[in-house]
Amino acid sequence: MTTETARAAAARHDLALAIARAAGETALGFFSARDELVIEQKSGAQDLVSQADREVELMIRARIAEAFPEDGVIGEEHAPVPSRSGYVWVVDPIDGTSPFLNGQPNWCVSIGVRGPEGLVAGVIEAPVLRETYAALRGAGATVNGRPLRIDPATVLTSANIAFGATQKNDAAETAAFVLGLYREGGVMFRNGSGALMLAYVAAGRLAGYYDPGLNAWDCYAGLLLVREAGGVAEYLGSDDMLTGGLLYAGTPAVVADLRRLAEASRRG
Repeated sequence: MTTETARAAAARHDLALAIARAAGETALGFFSARDELVIEQKSGAQDLVSQADREVELMIRARIAEAFPEDGVIGEEHAPVPSRSGYVWVVDPIDGTSPFLNGQPNWCVSIGVRGPEGLVAGVIEAPVLRETYAALRGAGATVNGRPLRIDPATVLTSANIAFGATQKNDAAETAAFVLGLYREGGVMFRNGSGALMLAYVAAGRLAGYYDPGLNAWDCYAGLLLVREAGGVAEYLGSDDMLTGGLLYAGTPAVVADLRRLAEASRRG
């Protein structure tokens, strides 16, 4: 990156950090009063949205518009705002709505920023867990200020493997992937938040992550975290960030194994 581009990325990283922390505090207030929230189903019984999701996203959008009015925004709960600067903020106000509504701690605010040359900043704020994950392109990844580095020797059986399949995915393919994973000595992990599972890969808490269909707002911040921590994060969502796709994350060896197991599960 040029000096000017690096400066622009750093400014957005710093703002993303401040916004994520503020949004986390706001979401935490809703979490404490979650029995009073109005809840709606989206595509199914476990695909939910609440007024907390919508109000937190509006707050995030307002902060972005105030500081960078030319930047675009894509969020889970509201219409996209086109970019006039080349920078787009990709936002999930509460990733893990189902855990959030059910009183579990595994939910977060996820904010990624894509510039003209790709992802430049990402922040994942997990208020109940009191963890702030942050990444700036070329400057590494941290959790609560502590540097993250993935062990390059990590293999499929070094730790649990995150798997993001939901009720929307084909049941036979889902079962085939899990069967293949366990036959090779792996163990599945799932906590209902794609962003947090990517953060856990970056932190070395999980060996890898495979998701058969994740949206950009769920993963953009986490993709940069994994890459800046020295791992591989491959995402096959659309370039306009409006259509989700396959995701693989981990070390090169783990990603190769996950891709092989996923392809085998699709073949039946």
